Amino acid sequence: MTPPRALGASALVLVALVLCPLSAIAQVAELERFEPVDVFGLEWATDPQISPDGAHVVYARNANDVMTDRAGTNLWIVSTDGQSHRPITSGPGSNTSPRWSPSGDRLLWVSSRGGSPQLWLRWMHTNEDHRITNLTESPSSISWSPDGDWIAFTMFVEDDPDPALAKGMPSPPEGAEWAGPAVVIDEVQYKNDGQTGFAREGNVHVFVVPAEGGTPRQLTRGPYNHIGPVWTPGGRSLVLVANRRADSDFEANDTDLYEVSLGDGSLTRLTDRYGPDAGPAVSPDGQSIAYVGFDDEHQGFQVSRLYVMNRDGSGKREISTGLDRSVGGVQWSGDGRSLFVHYTDEGSGHVARVSLDGGVDVVVEDLGGTAIGRPYAGGSYSVSDDGTVAYTMSTPLRPSDVGIARQGQAASQLTRLNEDLLAHKQLGQVEELWWESSVDGRRVHGWIVTPPAFDPSQDYPLVLEIHGGPFSAYGPHFSAEVQLYAAAGNVVLYTNPRGSTSYGEEFGNLIHHAYPGDDYHDLMSGVDAVIGEGYIDEDRLFVTGGSGGGVLTAWIIGQTDRFAAAAVQKPVINWASFVLHADGIPFFGKYWFGEMPWEDIEHYWSRSPLSLVGNVTTPTMLVTGEVDYRTPMSETEQYYGALKLVGVPTAMVRIPEASHGIAARPSQLLAKVTHILGWFDRYPRRGSRPVS
Repeated sequence: MTPPRALGASALVLVALVLCPLSAIAQVAELERFEPVDVFGLEWATDPQISPDGAHVVYARNANDVMTDRAGTNLWIVSTDGQSHRPITSGPGSNTSPRWSPSGDRLLWVSSRGGSPQLWLRWMHTNEDHRITNLTESPSSISWSPDGDWIAFTMFVEDDPDPALAKGMPSPPEGAEWAGPAVVIDEVQYKNDGQTGFAREGNVHVFVVPAEGGTPRQLTRGPYNHIGPVWTPGGRSLVLVANRRADSDFEANDTDLYEVSLGDGSLTRLTDRYGPDAGPAVSPDGQSIAYVGFDDEHQGFQVSRLYVMNRDGSGKREISTGLDRSVGGVQWSGDGRSLFVHYTDEGSGHVARVSLDGGVDVVVEDLGGTAIGRPYAGGSYSVSDDGTVAYTMSTPLRPSDVGIARQGQAASQLTRLNEDLLAHKQLGQVEELWWESSVDGRRVHGWIVTPPAFDPSQDYPLVLEIHGGPFSAYGPHFSAEVQLYAAAGNVVLYTNPRGSTSYGEEFGNLIHHAYPGDDYHDLMSGVDAVIGEGYIDEDRLFVTGGSGGGVLTAWIIGQTDRFAAAAVQKPVINWASFVLHADGIPFFGKYWFGEMPWEDIEHYWSRSPLSLVGNVTTPTMLVTGEVDYRTPMSETEQYYGALKLVGVPTAMVRIPEASHGIAARPSQLLAKVTHILGWFDRYPRRGSRPVS
């Protein structure tokens, strides 16, 4: 259902109009809006895990701490009838990845209490906790053996450093203070966004450890990553994902499924096509393996499809669901006769039961809500033995809660984590909108967010907010950033132009080797559609977006002067420099352009916003994290220098210690939003002089 655009006046407000001076009423109304400090009060549910008997759900409850300026995570448990809701862990630190034992008598999770992340175990009947590992690296992808005696997990194993190349380099005399040693790099993937400094050399490997604790045993070895292990029913082997090509650094997408024996560590390759095979799930009888993947054609976007094969790798076949959508999160039903998957359709997350002949029965239609900053699709789910689904429930006006869906019944909500904070707030109302693109008449999808106390007879400024990716999708999900823009009095339009996922492979690849391009027309047609609603002041149009959205923001102001001001966040400005400097050197040129810059420099330049800088007149602010390795700061600095040289009013905002996401810490999200709003306030109307 679409919420109403404006809140009706309540009897209390009418009484207040009579009894209170107008200044007091204005203060009350201001307090009822979503404010920047409220970001620290938000809570959201992730990773809901339903018990095997379907009676309880354990989930990760995330909350921002205003004193540490970081999100902390604790585990909570709620019964599926909603009657019992209580914490399992408490205090600072991180408690994540809860996993029930097969019998439901114990709970496993990863906790950083007391220091480094370790595996912890709780006996549910006694509520006793015990740390069962003493690891040197963070464990991930944890899973129980079918008999509950063993736990598999993955962990990074660092390689021994190569000897220095400096021939004849003398050692410093005792007591001397020489400069640090030279850093030698010989890997193509030598940095990873979100990691400080250069990437460590090493790989992710699979380990097993007794559930009662002990010394972990490493099962996989070699210069390859081995991820996502799942147990076979007999507990004698694991099925995992790996890329064991000699040139895996340059062909990272070409993963296969392997079965590894616990007895001797031997590996059996189960898939062999060119392209990613991933997400294995072994059937309850151990005879079949379901997985997802595609034949890689080096397209910018390809749909991940559902497959089933025999346990030995024979008899591979696609389950023809008729869905032109990427599926993931594959889980078998308890009886082994069907599969559960999740996918995103037109921005909304779904969970569906898929029969082995391809029939699709949608179980959940509101999966998502876990991206607090912007309204990205996403979310997760789990299934009990009887087919009950626990999932992250999403609405446009709340971050994710825990939802439950039983077969043949409507989904219900188990938690309401933000009613204490948001129930008395006037949030921006979210309304779906479709329009036709001016370039080819294709239907394009978006959402309008109107400010609190919205009056359609008045004129409002409009903020166009553009998602990144570019192969990703926004949806009807809560967004702190969008709500803050709306609370400041703006109408906000966020959209899924061509190239967005969840509308099919053909729509996603309309920008293949042609980005940015006609997506510009999709966005401008959306702006015109909102203007057509009759409540937008055309001299107060603003535009912003991050990553791929930053690219499009810079592209837009190189094509038109319709916007009063722009905020370009973490952009790519020069594709030739980007593909050689980002943290995915083997990927971007190969998939997004098809040729390297020295092979077709005109193609790279024609898609670079820097090529249009001579057309820009819009006052433009740039916002980027200082340790962004995905769209490096050098891209922002190039555009800043170019805008200064052509005389465009500009400012560069550098977020300290922030990587590509910018908003890993709550204050970083607020720094981004408040600077953008401040910039828009400085240039409130098209062609106006700056307001000091």
